[in-house]
Amino acid sequence: MSEDQKRILERQLWGVANVLRGKMNADEYKNYILGFIFYKYLSEKLERYVNEKVIVGEKFTFAEINEDSKEGKEDLDHIKTACVGELGFFLRPTELFSYLVKKGKGEIKNQKTFILEDLKNILNDIEKTSAGTASEDDFKGLFDDMDLTSSKLGSRENDKNEVVVEVLALLSGIDFKLEDAKSDLLGDAYEYLIGEFAAGAGKKGGEFYTPAQVSRLLAQIVSMDKKRIKSAYDATCGSGSLLLRLGEFTDVVNYYGQELNPTTYNLARMNMILHGVHFDRFSIRQGDTLKEDMHPDLKAEAIVANPPFSAQWKGDTDPTLAHDDRFSQYGRLAPKSAADYAFVTHMLHHLAENGTMAIVLPHGALFRSGAEGHIRKYIIEKLNYLDTVIGLPANLFYGTSIPATVLVFKKCRREDENILLIDASKEFEKVGNQNKLTDENIKKIFDTYKTRKEIEKYSHRANISEIKENDYNLNIPRYVDTFEEEKIIDIEEVAKILKELHSNELNLQNRIAEFCDELKIDKPF
Repeated sequence: MSEDQKRILERQLWGVANVLRGKMNADEYKNYILGFIFYKYLSEKLERYVNEKVIVGEKFTFAEINEDSKEGKEDLDHIKTACVGELGFFLRPTELFSYLVKKGKGEIKNQKTFILEDLKNILNDIEKTSAGTASEDDFKGLFDDMDLTSSKLGSRENDKNEVVVEVLALLSGIDFKLEDAKSDLLGDAYEYLIGEFAAGAGKKGGEFYTPAQVSRLLAQIVSMDKKRIKSAYDATCGSGSLLLRLGEFTDVVNYYGQELNPTTYNLARMNMILHGVHFDRFSIRQGDTLKEDMHPDLKAEAIVANPPFSAQWKGDTDPTLAHDDRFSQYGRLAPKSAADYAFVTHMLHHLAENGTMAIVLPHGALFRSGAEGHIRKYIIEKLNYLDTVIGLPANLFYGTSIPATVLVFKKCRREDENILLIDASKEFEKVGNQNKLTDENIKKIFDTYKTRKEIEKYSHRANISEIKENDYNLNIPRYVDTFEEEKIIDIEEVAKILKELHSNELNLQNRIAEFCDELKIDKPF
């Protein structure tokens, strides 16, 4: 997408968002905007598929089929079977996005402009047509967060209807270019909106979105030297953006994810479908990852994750966890006040022997002692899985200003005698209230990771013996010396400069006094 296209698209999308912005906060109206975009996408995708693949060569289009005629009903039965098998859902011609917009604008003869009830039924029908099929899990409850009865849309039913009609009409004017197989304009639009909503949602934004520059870094790391990845996994997948980022750098066959928050879980499934991932190529499940592992047999080639920092969990208060294969071998459980290493060991359990895992954690995970120190030591000393530690700048993530780190794990490491530590915490760009990694920053981090090059004040390969001497404390300043000597100040030179400034000041005061005498006004000093 060109910069001009991007700017036009952003203006159009925010024009849509403006309709709802004054009625509710970003965390609420995102569900409507993204849900309506998803409905538009499904509708246009189905209509295009039917016209080009199912009834190709006929003298009528899908939208022209008479649903009440005998022939029309027979045609729709045939088309429905094809659509559910290929797309995972079905819509009738009168349920298409384009038809509903025309009806809402009063362009359908003998039809009322009230479409609110129609829209509720259509969204329910999308889910119903997938029931009992291979796509059921991917469409079930997908629109649950779009509450079309909410008083925030309007106090009266007609008010709500007017708002919905306006939003759909504005969206109908945006061409997502679905006919262009190489274009991902819709995916870009969705990603843009999710990022903007995350920024506007404050602390909640960090729950469903990893900043694009961080996700690109993780995706490059786990896909390095791999043209094809059979399985990619994110145990705390949020909106799915981090998982999908892998597709920019390698061919991913199957995506797996789990998400606790039901609303974010719905976003993730929509995001997958909007990015063209077929329903049989992804498995996103909803539930507490640490409590209920919903992909128990998975061994993934690539794992990326940005778990909630230092989340509460049952930890050592649940005796069953000590016998769970994901945690039992480490001898200690992560403390209940910080689940960081519970997520680490859970994902190591799911990492394939030839896989790479990159996980974002709070900086404290590098040096905290107790149970976390014990687990960290076991991973390094006994398993030798930790490959690289990357220190990131503070204030990169929505909802928290604390610095984060990326830990990279491999079960079959090439450099098994040392761990690479990179201090990238000082190199970033300030954008508003947030810090941001630039393309140059990311390139430097990735190139250093790839070559394992030692750079003064930036990176260091620490031998296992060196790490052992530091009692397995991975605090980066212990290994990468970033100390900058203070510049020596020449006191005599400073005194000389001050004396000159004072002399200049006196000269200026004398000139001002002369001007004041000429103008016969009081002197300002």
